[in-house]
Amino acid sequence: MDDVTPEPDRRLPAVRASDAEREATAQLLQESYSEGRLTLAEFDERTAAAYGARFRSELLELTHDLPVAHHQLESTLAERPHRAPERRVTGGSGPATSIAVMGGVERTGSWTLPAEHTAVALMGGIEIDLRRASLQSRETVIRAFAIMGGIEINVPDDVHVEVDGIGFMGGFAEESGRWKPDPRPVRQAPPGAPVLRITGLALMGGVEVRRVPRVEQ
Repeated sequence: MDDVTPEPDRRLPAVRASDAEREATAQLLQESYSEGRLTLAEFDERTAAAYGARFRSELLELTHDLPVAHHQLESTLAERPHRAPERRVTGGSGPATSIAVMGGVERTGSWTLPAEHTAVALMGGIEIDLRRASLQSRETVIRAFAIMGGIEINVPDDVHVEVDGIGFMGGFAEESGRWKPDPRPVRQAPPGAPVLRITGLALMGGVEVRRVPRVEQ
């Protein structure tokens, strides 16, 4: 007997979807896309529909032909926690500097970015990934200086970012376009989100700032 993917139960009550449930569905779609189960066009279309969905039944509709049992999806939607933007601000302490001289420094994973942070890459490279980071203050400044080196800063889309740096025989800019490691759409930062200002200088080097999809925790 051929396997038949069940259609979503349209008799389910029209329960309103939450932001966390939309994020969970988008994550399932991303996993299916990375496994080759969806084309890029299908992934884009379904992800946009997921973020625009009003009811849980609409989210189930977007995944009914994927190898995820409905009860499994509903469990994921119900249990996946949602991290509000203001919860990034913890008031904790963190490293005030990142310095790479002919070497590399990575600030990734769970860590705390202080209210002021200075990054200096001299013929070296620095990666500052804020997707899972906490912030000491609602307003944060990163001063980035790349001299014949490179600095990459990934800012989650639940944080406002302002870029004001100088590139001299180099580049200091906010990058746009889809981010290959996580191709989900980047959304506008919500009202009241923390503010990150990035300033500094790229001298024969580059400072790349990229807004990326937030990671729910």
